[in-house]
Amino acid sequence: MKFVDELRIMIRSGKGGPGAVSFRREKHVPRGGPDGGDGGRGGDIVFRVNDRMRSLLDLSQQRHYIAENGQAGSSQNKIGRDGEDLYIDVPPGTVVKDSENNILLDLSTPGEEVQLLKGGRGGKGNTFFKTSVNQAPQRSQPGEEGESREVQLELKLLADLGLLGFPNAGKSTLISRMSSAKPKIADYPFTTLSPNLGVVKLSTAPSFVIADIPGLIPGASDGVGLGIRFLKHIERTAGFIHVIDVSGMTERDPIEDFFAINDELKKYDEKTELLGAPLSERKQIVVLNKIDVLGKSEVDKLILKFQAKDIKVHPISAVSGIGIEELIREAGSVVNGK
Repeated sequence: MKFVDELRIMIRSGKGGPGAVSFRREKHVPRGGPDGGDGGRGGDIVFRVNDRMRSLLDLSQQRHYIAENGQAGSSQNKIGRDGEDLYIDVPPGTVVKDSENNILLDLSTPGEEVQLLKGGRGGKGNTFFKTSVNQAPQRSQPGEEGESREVQLELKLLADLGLLGFPNAGKSTLISRMSSAKPKIADYPFTTLSPNLGVVKLSTAPSFVIADIPGLIPGASDGVGLGIRFLKHIERTAGFIHVIDVSGMTERDPIEDFFAINDELKKYDEKTELLGAPLSERKQIVVLNKIDVLGKSEVDKLILKFQAKDIKVHPISAVSGIGIEELIREAGSVVNGK
């Protein structure tokens, strides 16, 4: 299924129905009075959080969302029917912004309903304008216009922890080990083209959700690679699992990789209005992955190098399962604030 996490749409609430101009026509009432009813109100635009939705794909099929207009009033003081409200379903984690990138709504609670545009008020019928001086008013009000605006929808996934790291660091394999998620796994860059969510179950604490974000590379905060498109999905997380490939196959230095990713987080912080604390200041669990291809002495040397930089690390192998249980316990402690 295609993953859509950004979308621009036009929304418009309904116009109020016009009031009626009408007079009674009754036998034995030679001068029947006014009986024009009021128009109905226009429908509202309401955003509703649907926890069965995972992306904005369904909304991408159309770009204009218009609520129903109110119906006109009629004789015998009958009020026109109100226009039906238009409910726009969005997945949890959707942020609605205006054309100037200001946040209008932050929708995260399943079942939550928030009115964004109010329908126009129905016009008054001529009955409303009857006075002692004017017993037969010939005027009524038109319905009030609805509101309209263009909005930007952005999906920011609801996850407790986000997985960070270069492409092919082993994040997809790790999320499949820690949870029941089944992401695509291969040995070429940018295997993950959209975020994957996995639920990690604990025996002694509440379950939590982790998000596998496409790999970051230097320059991601400036639009290089795929990372910048998905950095927003880790804005709501309590912290990160920072996965570093220590196999030597990339010919990169693991410590330099660590600081390169953190540099991208800082740059993103400077450019973005964040939901919560700066990404660069959130708790990180640093994971040295693929230790199964190294000897014990090589792993020990790497651990000492990170410790010299005051960086606590967790040596693991996502493929073989080494260190996964300990990592899950540590992750649960971060999520539950222990």
